[in-house]
Order: sequence, then structure tokens, then C-alpha cells
Amino acid sequence: MKDSTKDQAEGKFHELKGTIKEIAGRISNKPELAAEGNAEKVTGKVQNKIGQVEKVLGK
Repeated sequence: MKDSTKDQAEGKFHELKGTIKEIAGRISNKPELAAEGNAEKVTGKVQNKIGQVEKVLGK
């Protein structure tokens, strides 16, 4: 698997995982967990974008 595709897949996984953590934090009234989930979601979006850029550049 190309690095760009791998980055995109991992990015989507982290976005999903972050969204789940964020929702769980809100439901359980744990702001720390919600913040951690939001941070992971943002990290996943960045990783996904890096994969998209690598794909365009042919890496």
C-alpha cells in the first residue's frame, strides 16, 4: 500500500475514533475525554490531508 493511501486510511480511522471519544465524553459528562476526542479528530483530519497531498505529489 502506498504511503499516501496509508496516511489517508489512518487519518480516517483517527477521525472516527476521535468523534466516538468526543461523543462519549459529552454523554458521560467528562470534558477531558471530549477534548481528547476532539484533538484526535483534528489530528486525523491533518493526517488525511497529508495523505491527499502526498498522492498529488506522487509519493
